[in-house]
Amino acid sequence: MNKIPNRQAICDVLMEKAKTDKDIVVLCSDSRGSASLTPFADTYPEQFVEVGIAEQDLVSIAAGLAKCGKKAFAASPASFLSTRSYEQAKVDVAYSNTNVTLIGISGGVSYGALGMSHHSAQDIAAMSAIPNMRVYLPSDRFQTAKLIEALLKDEKPAYIRVGRNAVEDIYREDDCPFAMDQATVICDGTAQISSEADFENTDCAGADLAIIACGEMVRPAVDAAALLKEQGIRAVALDMYCVKPLDTKAVIRAAGSVKAVLTVEEHAPFGGLGSMVSQVVGSECPKKVVNLALPDAPVITGTSKEVFDYYGLNVEGIAQKAKEILQK
Repeated sequence: MNKIPNRQAICDVLMEKAKTDKDIVVLCSDSRGSASLTPFADTYPEQFVEVGIAEQDLVSIAAGLAKCGKKAFAASPASFLSTRSYEQAKVDVAYSNTNVTLIGISGGVSYGALGMSHHSAQDIAAMSAIPNMRVYLPSDRFQTAKLIEALLKDEKPAYIRVGRNAVEDIYREDDCPFAMDQATVICDGTAQISSEADFENTDCAGADLAIIACGEMVRPAVDAAALLKEQGIRAVALDMYCVKPLDTKAVIRAAGSVKAVLTVEEHAPFGGLGSMVSQVVGSECPKKVVNLALPDAPVITGTSKEVFDYYGLNVEGIAQKAKEILQK
């Protein structure tokens, strides 16, 4: 069982790249421990900025450093980064088109026991609504590392959301298919192909259902596809780590050959992955689309697992919802 959270994978990549790239700068809002960035701060103190509990300053300072030629990575709890500093993210980062990567840590319901004030169930919708802002929810540590490496090579704004806890690996270090802004297709919970592969010539062709998930929901979605296969139902799972820009080609390709589409996300039911997929499917290849998400209400308090289990955002819940969709 993997014990390395995605936030640590971010630190590991930045630590390695900072050995030779002095333009990398990391900023935190009294959150270096929560973000697993303490090793970076200790090793590269001249490339680290602590602003304290001041999320608006965090984002504006990061944008200023980016305008000076730095590659700025600003980390703060997703619940605060996506709300308290929303104007700064919109104006200083996105409108000014600065080379800033905003890292929303402990995203979704990671702070489950602390309640709605610490949940970030609206951040996908909020950040995706900002022009120039890209939104990513990597599914495991290996994909997270690939994403950070890719973001270090461009100069465009981005928002990344990662959870607090370690998630079970989906890929392997030596086998992690990754293409920037392209979903990864996982057939029957096992075979992995990129979205650029010839979909019709793979085992994914002829599937009954497409399950499209992002972030921590990808692992249970993949496992649900494997469970459904045992029950005679073929499901293709899409790891849509790139929520914006959405891989519309992958969505259309998958939706076009199935009876229905199920989206799964650790987010409110409005404006997130489900809404985006519904827009694409509705306009390009009309099919039934059902969104499995958190409710439009303050969620229960508890650990992430307890919250997921309660709302059916787990293997059994996803498989059950899939069967209900196909029976109607």
